[in-house]
Amino acid sequence: MSTTLDSMDSMLFSLSRAFCTPFAVFVQIQGCVICLLLALGWLMAAYVRNREIKRIKNSMKAGNSLAFLYQDMNELEHSRQAKLPRVSVVMPLKGFGEHNLHNWRSQITSLYGGPLEFLFVLESTEDPAYHAVSRLLATHQDHVEAKVVIAGLATTCSQKIHNQLIGVEKMHKDTKYVLFLDDDVSLHPGTIGALTSEMEKNPEIFIQTGYPLDLPSGTLGSYCIYEYHMPCSMGFATGGTTFFLWGGCMMMHADDFRQDRYGVVSGLRDGGYSDDMTLAALAGAHKRLITSPPVAVFPHPLATDLSFGRYWNYLRKQTFVLESYISKVNWIMNKALFAVHCYLSWGFVAPYVMSVIHITSALRIYIKGYSQLEDATFASSGMSLVILLAICTFIELLAMWNLTRREVTLCNLLSPEAPRLTLAPYNWALIFIAMLVDNFLYPISAFRSHFSQSINWSGIRYHLRNGKVFKIERRNDMVPAKTDLGGKHLYGKKGATHKASFLSSLGRNLAHWRQPKKFDV
Repeated sequence: MSTTLDSMDSMLFSLSRAFCTPFAVFVQIQGCVICLLLALGWLMAAYVRNREIKRIKNSMKAGNSLAFLYQDMNELEHSRQAKLPRVSVVMPLKGFGEHNLHNWRSQITSLYGGPLEFLFVLESTEDPAYHAVSRLLATHQDHVEAKVVIAGLATTCSQKIHNQLIGVEKMHKDTKYVLFLDDDVSLHPGTIGALTSEMEKNPEIFIQTGYPLDLPSGTLGSYCIYEYHMPCSMGFATGGTTFFLWGGCMMMHADDFRQDRYGVVSGLRDGGYSDDMTLAALAGAHKRLITSPPVAVFPHPLATDLSFGRYWNYLRKQTFVLESYISKVNWIMNKALFAVHCYLSWGFVAPYVMSVIHITSALRIYIKGYSQLEDATFASSGMSLVILLAICTFIELLAMWNLTRREVTLCNLLSPEAPRLTLAPYNWALIFIAMLVDNFLYPISAFRSHFSQSINWSGIRYHLRNGKVFKIERRNDMVPAKTDLGGKHLYGKKGATHKASFLSSLGRNLAHWRQPKKFDV
């Protein structure tokens, strides 16, 4: 037994010495640098969000009680509201889950003062969302211009893109801007007005976008998704121009679709898999402008039963988008992003593995009282690297928490009558574990996507060839019980599980938002 322990100690000390070589030290220092760069990005993003928080609060102190809607109260004058352009909101739906009713209500009760229509687009009437959204619209038919559109089955692109394009075909002939929303987006009362205002100020904007604020439900899977999205959030918190695009919120010029300008329709329709990646590639190819206003951050509560398996399925779909492309340049960019992300992910995880060896080695020396100077020296050097990594990790976690806190505050200001968001259940230990798990699994998922060239998305398997969808399979045995993030049921009558008392109460609370915009235009 003692011989075995001595052998294990010898191996442990050998690893500790190996992890103190110049290359190993470089890897560990690199991990610290990655932590600090992430922290810096989150601090800058928090600055942008906090600047908007201060603007709203200062405006409210100055007497503008509707600062969450407009910076200038004069914008609420009837003469200005009457000139607002028509907006069509297109929402491709798939399945029905615990947060859908709240999200849909937040969308159709927008306080935008101009002409506004909502198109809920589904694959078929068999979708559980069909009956749920039909009942919702029936209760608001006197106040909202909305309709349900049946798109049918996609044959040349993803079902989501197919639904979006059918929605565009059905939009009003006078629509100036089209806003694509995911059905898991919870809007603020002034979101549509804020996006439209920016489009009117700068006609050169090609797409306006935003980003979700994930609210973990307490499971490891939900924290993994939260951690996965957080690095991207800094790219959307610029307060202006960005290269990032999120398909859950995209406002565009309606004429770009009517005229197939820049190939937006053909690029999406002919083999398109990911709406945001395709449109971002077109924007880059044609030097078009993408912006993200500071108020475009949306609360996104994750499903309470979000399992680790559903997180893995979601990660697979996210890495798979890098396999789709529309041009050679787009292919090169995706492969570069693939390589850099994989390198940084494992470059982030490796120092923590080394730290475990350093800590274990130091504990063995302390417990056994080994007196070999060489081993003690290496253990001391290793622990110095561990302490440095611990400090950098703490700074990174603090910066992530600070940005989340700022975005929660901003969301509460932008939706003053909605239930208050809170960070009370924020679990630091699970976030740290999620950081390691997510970064370890990302390269595995990315390589699997690269070699498989197919993915199951909500019960539909898409096959890619040369970056485009060329084959679509639909089989009952491929349909998951629930969707990944929202936990939505894809088939069956699930919409009736929500109690009428909840709907009535929520309807009364949000109906108040319709009052200020009841005027003739």
